[in-house]
Amino acid sequence: MARFVPPGPQTFDFTDAVRQLCVDVTEKLPEFSHIDMSRVAVCFAQTRTRQLHGLQAKLTPLRFENGARTTIRNGRQWTVQRLLIGKVEMSYILTFYLPRFLDQSFKEKFITVLHELYHISPKFDGDIRRMEGRYHVHSHSQKEYDREMEMFAKRYLSLGPETELFEFLRHDFKTLQQRHGGIIGLQTPIPKLVPVPDSRTA
Repeated sequence: MARFVPPGPQTFDFTDAVRQLCVDVTEKLPEFSHIDMSRVAVCFAQTRTRQLHGLQAKLTPLRFENGARTTIRNGRQWTVQRLLIGKVEMSYILTFYLPRFLDQSFKEKFITVLHELYHISPKFDGDIRRMEGRYHVHSHSQKEYDREMEMFAKRYLSLGPETELFEFLRHDFKTLQQRHGGIIGLQTPIPKLVPVPDSRTA
């Protein structure tokens, strides 16, 4: 069950701000136009420390390879718990780790947003984008993958998007908190794998 942290008088809705930015990216850059943000749950999770090093964000696909709802592991069929927001079933969860993510540089934050969005399958079937070869997530080099994301970020910014869409990325967590009196957003646990009843194979 997704949980929305209730707003205060002037609190900053972080996940809604990221969602609006992502929607604009999908409308402006053809490489992201296959993404339907109404089926991507944008969430945040709290880090235990304020150290900059560590996971900044992650994309959780809610289907298996080629969009399948089930997979076979150790001779048993498994599926993933479904996540509904309202009446809409989500295909992905995009989670940002705060305050760590917001304490990165503007450039790093922008690359991270595009990095995770680009993991979404070109078919938008709930699976991840699978690169050719052994390293199917980031191809043979994550640095090269991120250089491509940096090029996408520069191209997006050259198209003149509304400043309000990305201005929040210029501030760190503490500054946003001081300006708005608090940071809120959607939080949801990562759905679990559950066995399909009576599915054990020989």
